[in-house]
Amino acid sequence: MREFWVNSGLALLDIDEQGGLHVTDDFLRAYLLRPELAPIDESCDAERQLHQDLLREPTREVGDEALGLLADTDARENYQLFLRYRTRLLAAPTLQAAYMRIQTDAQKAGRVDIPPLFIDQLTQIILHQALIDEEEPTVLRAAEIWFRPQRVMLDDGRVILADEEALQASSDPGMGELGRMLASGGLAAGEQTLDVLNADNKAQYFGRDEDFDFALEVTHGRPGATALGNLIERWILNMLGVRVKVRTLSQIDDSHWRWHIGLDVNGTDLLNRLYDGEALEPADLNRLLLLARLDFVDMADQRADIAGKPVYLALGMDEGGSTRFKPQNLLLNLPVAARQ
Repeated sequence: MREFWVNSGLALLDIDEQGGLHVTDDFLRAYLLRPELAPIDESCDAERQLHQDLLREPTREVGDEALGLLADTDARENYQLFLRYRTRLLAAPTLQAAYMRIQTDAQKAGRVDIPPLFIDQLTQIILHQALIDEEEPTVLRAAEIWFRPQRVMLDDGRVILADEEALQASSDPGMGELGRMLASGGLAAGEQTLDVLNADNKAQYFGRDEDFDFALEVTHGRPGATALGNLIERWILNMLGVRVKVRTLSQIDDSHWRWHIGLDVNGTDLLNRLYDGEALEPADLNRLLLLARLDFVDMADQRADIAGKPVYLALGMDEGGSTRFKPQNLLLNLPVAARQ
């Protein structure tokens, strides 16, 4: 078994026999040691005391009176966000259940009350546990899409995703394949180039897995697209206990189209418009990065009114060339039969 993402936080959690993840004091302490919560030279005595108390006892109750003693407004707000997140985690039987409750409540309220950074970290940890025995770098790189924003490169029909943060640190478009694409696309590059993961270099993923500096081609029919479909199957099985099969498509040709799910906000918009029979302009079609078909393995798991009908999926990008995958859409919007 090859190690990867060793700093995800998974090692700080307890894991039960069913793979359920459970919060520990050390896991909570890791958040307290982050720069957003760790005291600085200007911190007041009350803030330092609160931090010391929580390090000793990370689950201790903290009331509004204690927070009100903090002189710095930003520090007070950061503690409020952390404590709200902590409450969410401790109230659920597992981290997986906490993730589902956070997303379900957000769907009902129309907003997420937990910082996106925390959600991304939680997503990575859940994926890390689900993929703990995975040794195929293409699958692991595809999994990064779940919790890290991607920049899209289009090149002669190819769709390549690069980590936005890693790309911001890159430059010299005259080097490497992705550098050439950056130059032709008129995008700024930095001091390094990002390699596109392929059969020749994918073994290098291990050791660079936390640099997030491999780009991934997700063109229909390519290994990256297949890996993405495989991950969707595993994500749904891990979180919902439902078996599905996913395969990518070049187009949707279905006069009885009943259900679809966008894998990002742009994919949702584009699928909605196609479903309504709208003819998309070339510029809109160019934003449609990936199409896929999802089928339930067991029809009893699918809502009876659409049992046997496929669910179409789409990943899109915004006009600026970025995409932000929403794995929660697969869990909240899948037409799953009600459990007895």
